[in-house]
Amino acid sequence: QVQFVESGGGLVQPGGSLRLSCVASNSAARTDTLGWYRQAPGKQRELVARITSFKSTDYANSVKGRFTISRDIAKNTVYLQMNSLKVEDTAGYYCNRDALFFPWGQGTQVTVSS
Repeated sequence: QVQFVESGGGLVQPGGSLRLSCVASNSAARTDTLGWYRQAPGKQRELVARITSFKSTDYANSVKGRFTISRDIAKNTVYLQMNSLKVEDTAGYYCNRDALFFPWGQGTQVTVSS
């Protein structure tokens, strides 16, 4: 079992940047593909970006070219660098495997507003 702790969210103006971090409680997921997900009020949770243990990456079309996912396997940590933020990026952001999910963490709130 792995627990995730997300951090780094906040309030930012459109066009701004944030860097999210997700720390796993142990190394059990170090060979898994990990992803960042987001959920806005009234909407389903969606996969934003994912990264394999070989550091191959994949992005949702809505964030391609603006977000960058990375991971430090030694630190059991996954990052999400978010640039050129838009109002529609406002959501709670979570990390987890890309299948057979572990329990979801508390997430970190990202609010993009002027």
